Amino acid sequence: MNGDAGRRSQAQRDAMTVEIGYALFSAAFAAAVVFGAVTGPVLVFGLSRPISTVLIYTGVALALVVFAVRVASVLLRFSAAGQPSQPGRTNPDS
Repeated sequence: MNGDAGRRSQAQRDAMTVEIGYALFSAAFAAAVVFGAVTGPVLVFGLSRPISTVLIYTGVALALVVFAVRVASVLLRFSAAGQPSQPGRTNPDS
């Protein structure tokens, strides 16, 4: 084995950086949508304090779960797909 075993190329590191950024951004967006959908009625309808509190805590909990699941699913899908030997290229016969 040579000393380069296990090292990643710059293109691989860049691809991982982009994928992490995409995972975080898309997860934050999905979590914000879920939080807004659950807590929206509090602002629109002016619900009583106990109901508002339950909806806000539920919205936060669901948003955290959606965030974590989205980040994990994007990153696991990326790692399972593997990287092409020549980034940006498809099948040479195509």
